[in-house]
Amino acid sequence: GLAKDERGFLYISDRSKGEIRRFRVGERVGTVVAGGQGQDSELNQLKAPNFFAFDRNSSIYVSDVASNRVTKWPLGAKQGVVVAGRLDPGSDLTHFNRPFGIYVDPARTMYIVDSDNSRVMRWREGMKQGEVIVGGNGRGNGANQLNNPVDIAFDRHGNLYVADYNNHRIQKFVFL
Repeated sequence: GLAKDERGFLYISDRSKGEIRRFRVGERVGTVVAGGQGQDSELNQLKAPNFFAFDRNSSIYVSDVASNRVTKWPLGAKQGVVVAGRLDPGSDLTHFNRPFGIYVDPARTMYIVDSDNSRVMRWREGMKQGEVIVGGNGRGNGANQLNNPVDIAFDRHGNLYVADYNNHRIQKFVFL
């Protein structure tokens, strides 16, 4: 994963080390801002971070693929807090099976790609379970189906775009 924040810092996830690093312009080593204590599932570790997003307080939300959960790392934190999902994979509304792309809106509502369940879920801040907003109808190529989606994006009108990997397409969903 790769992202740039409002202050101009560059962030890079390293799945093999289980960490996310922040770099200043010209810096070669960077600073660990999430994980960095080996690759595992303790709260100070990440098992396979790839996608991540920021909220307006500069907290980092990490979609940890191999741990089937999303952790929130406030600025300067030494460990994350589980905000969505559980360690074991599953398909009910409290679980993910390989979470990938993530977006956090200004109200701290998370939108998370649940790849192996072929769905996109919305998790409102503080909730114990999410809700399916796209997909969740089994793998397939129908208009209401996804097949291992990997990432999402929103446009300025609130339309959701889903990178639907195994269907080799980008789908647009309009929410009224």
